[in-house]
Amino acid sequence: MSIQKVAVVGAGLMGTGIAQVLAATGHTVVLRDVVNGKAAKSKENIGKQMLKLIDKGKVTADQRDALLKNIHPTEDLSDAKDADFVIEAITEDEGMKKTVLGELDALVGSDVIIVSNTSSISITRLASYTKRAEKFAGMHFFNPVPLMGLVEVIRGLASSDETIGAVTDLAKKVGKTPVSCIDSPGFLVNRCLIPTLNEACYLLMEGAATPEAIDAAMKLGANHPMGPLELADLVGLDTALAVLEVLHRDLGNPKYAPCPLLRKYVNAGWLGRKSGRGFYKYAS
Repeated sequence: MSIQKVAVVGAGLMGTGIAQVLAATGHTVVLRDVVNGKAAKSKENIGKQMLKLIDKGKVTADQRDALLKNIHPTEDLSDAKDADFVIEAITEDEGMKKTVLGELDALVGSDVIIVSNTSSISITRLASYTKRAEKFAGMHFFNPVPLMGLVEVIRGLASSDETIGAVTDLAKKVGKTPVSCIDSPGFLVNRCLIPTLNEACYLLMEGAATPEAIDAAMKLGANHPMGPLELADLVGLDTALAVLEVLHRDLGNPKYAPCPLLRKYVNAGWLGRKSGRGFYKYAS
């Protein structure tokens, strides 16, 4: 199938990155966010980031101009009505996703594939909020999207082979390596990764070591490029908590119980890099 115009719904960190890689590969992107001016600000931020890449000789001014020309920010969901493909990338809240997916299902053509960038919520359940379960799948990018090479392609219970093939092809076209999996809690990466971050939180809560020591141990002892607490700050502590709650609920195993310290930080608004404070403090 030919995919030229893609609607990305949600202009947060992930949606912005997804819009950037799509636009860089020649796709027309409608970037929508319900918050007034947020999508336009996201486009502006992409432009600023690319100026730095120009200075480093990694892209040209013409490439930057062409990419930005492909991104069309909006607050009006109806601007997505003629999209060839839709990527839902709003916050990791199932109730909100249910509402948005229902609106999208009624808006776009019946032959259009809708995917969710959810990091943990059941694709089969999200598909049930539409009338196109066979044309629904998971397409999970990783942060930061322009740099990370993986896309998880998640098959819901009713996802057709044609749908999975189209999602896989699009991932390849934007320069990513697609890895397919069935719909299961946490999918592949987060099923392995998030419990590791959670265990690091428990070590910190128990006073076993400082954040710096825990991160240094995993970087030097396990050859990880980032320590688990640094990575949790990058991912967002609220996102890590949301994934843990899904794993704990859907698998029913106490080993996935979120660390109380993690929940306390989220309740305090200490969400990591995006809030200026998590396990570490960040300059505003």
